[in-house]
Amino acid sequence: MKSSSRSFFPALITLLVLAGTILPAMAQTTDPDKNLVQFSGLILDGSTAELLPVPFATISVKEKGRGTYADFNGFFSIVVEKGDVITFSSIGYRDVSFQIPDTLKENRYPIVQLMSRDTFNLPETVVFPWPSKEHFKIEFLAMDVTSDMQRRALENLAQENLARGREDLAYDGVESASYYLRQQSNAFYHIGQQPPMNIFNPLSWAKFFEAWKRGDFKKK
Repeated sequence: MKSSSRSFFPALITLLVLAGTILPAMAQTTDPDKNLVQFSGLILDGSTAELLPVPFATISVKEKGRGTYADFNGFFSIVVEKGDVITFSSIGYRDVSFQIPDTLKENRYPIVQLMSRDTFNLPETVVFPWPSKEHFKIEFLAMDVTSDMQRRALENLAQENLARGREDLAYDGVESASYYLRQQSNAFYHIGQQPPMNIFNPLSWAKFFEAWKRGDFKKK
């Protein structure tokens, strides 16, 4: 009985030692987190020496149906697996493929991906209301200009109607911004001091004499 118990304990200790070495090794090989990689970087335009970012480029994992996109500065970050093939694509650029090395020791992999522009030169297209210049000449010469059409054309081109249209026409965005910037510039130009009076302005006096010579101040 004593001999059997003496042989049992060494065998049990040996099994525990083997279990302590084999089980962690199996856990390392079967742990799925060891195969994941934090893949991040910048996507830049390599067509010029400026290396400008490519905003909102698409980053997709091939044959896995998932991916992400870069921000305005070309930065991206995505979790992939070792050995995955990554495709970079953007409108106006050639697609680029990159494979994650399967021999990585770290769980992070940074990259700076350059993309080249892919431009297409389309032929010029000119749209004419007639098939050719000859047809336009024929139609123009055959056009019957009635007196009513002439009257309407003269009314539309009258200076009074054009001036009234200019006064009633509202400013667009560019004109409004330009007017606001001019007013702001004039205010800043004389900031901290009194603005000059036109009575001391020689240009205003010159305009006054010119208007006087033209007879602008005569009673009509």
